[in-house]
Amino acid sequence: MVLSQYEKGSLFWLLVPFFGLWVLFWLVPLILGIDLSLQSPTFTAPHREIIDSTGTKPPPFSLSWNLPENSEVIQGDNIKYIGLQNFSNVLEDAKFYKALRNTLIYVLGSILLLIPLSFILSVCLFQLSGFLRGLLVFCLMIPGLALPGVLSTLFYLFFHGRTGALNQYLVVPLGFEPVNWMMDPSFIMPSLIIQAVWRWTGMVTLFFLCGLQAIPNWQWEVAKIEGAGKWLLVRKILIPNLWHLALFAMVFLVVDGFASFSGAYNLLGGSGGILDSGLLLVTYVYQVAFPGGSGRFDFPGAAAMSLLVVPVTALLLFIILQGRRRWVLR
Repeated sequence: MVLSQYEKGSLFWLLVPFFGLWVLFWLVPLILGIDLSLQSPTFTAPHREIIDSTGTKPPPFSLSWNLPENSEVIQGDNIKYIGLQNFSNVLEDAKFYKALRNTLIYVLGSILLLIPLSFILSVCLFQLSGFLRGLLVFCLMIPGLALPGVLSTLFYLFFHGRTGALNQYLVVPLGFEPVNWMMDPSFIMPSLIIQAVWRWTGMVTLFFLCGLQAIPNWQWEVAKIEGAGKWLLVRKILIPNLWHLALFAMVFLVVDGFASFSGAYNLLGGSGGILDSGLLLVTYVYQVAFPGGSGRFDFPGAAAMSLLVVPVTALLLFIILQGRRRWVLR
């Protein structure tokens, strides 16, 4: 198919807004992030380095256009670029590997619990009437539609110490001792995973439900004529038709898991919990970069850490997509 000159011009102007926004909000920040990761954490531009009457100066990379009283500008003679030293420092940081392992556990635990649960719920809802199905799906989607901060606050009250709803209405009535979910290292990560499952189960269930409604009627009719049992229906109709949606949900959960911040921050206050049991990569990047974390003000180190997460995420996505390719070739 050969496009005319007019069609080529129209296609160009249709693509310009997309690529313009892509360059502005993705490519430019990526280039600036790479540049920042190569800089020294102690570097301060000469016009930014100030000292006040007490002899103290602001931390590196702080934006100090408003100079304090009795302050003067001093000249810096430090080195701006240090090459790959920030990446080397991150790779030697034991806490980084702790955060990476926790994030992998968080992502894999969310996937292993959420995908089967959403699949079962979608099959059950598919057999209900239209009104009741829509009402239940809406109720399931409320956690995913709520603001993460509000959701995490409610979830914190649900898990909060001995007076939390989970202890009061489930643990204690069953005869067990109350669990301090947010202070016991053994339960911090399960709490984060349960929060992710609670938030996204409705959304993934909706994905599967749409896939069920898209299955051609003739497949159900053939299965009914041949007297196929429930397990055969699942293996021959449901799984082949919903496999691509399961992979899409996995990709979604991987990206969300590595970028998740508000949930862990509202539950643990950006600390990672006792013994860093709930420390995720995004939380650790926050600790390294900002004063609300550990106060290190190491923006280059945080940028290097963020860039090192990319190959890990890409590897997980590659494994998931390879699983789809193998399934299609079978």
